Amino acid sequence: MNMLAFIGTQELMVILIVVLILFGARKIPEFARGLGQGIREFRKASREIQEEIERAAEQPPPSTSPTSSSTATANSEPGYAEPDLHSDTYPDGTSPTEEHEQTTNKHPSA
Repeated sequence: MNMLAFIGTQELMVILIVVLILFGARKIPEFARGLGQGIREFRKASREIQEEIERAAEQPPPSTSPTSSSTATANSEPGYAEPDLHSDTYPDGTSPTEEHEQTTNKHPSA
């Protein structure tokens, strides 16, 4: 059953009067404007997602050759930098051994 079918003109008038009393005449247009903007943003986001899905469906899947590795694929992405795991220096140019030497030299031995 549709619940709105049971709401008559008198009930709608009472609801509108209660809303008007609670929020005031100035707030109702602001609520309506905000609601309209929210609906507009939702439709825009839905449309963008739909277009992205359609573009992805039209593109052929990327071909992978048996000789390529996951590292080679990751390096081909723009803006990707492979971390240097064998580096003996920190990003500021110091090395762990220099740091250790500096801390041990600060404490005088007896």
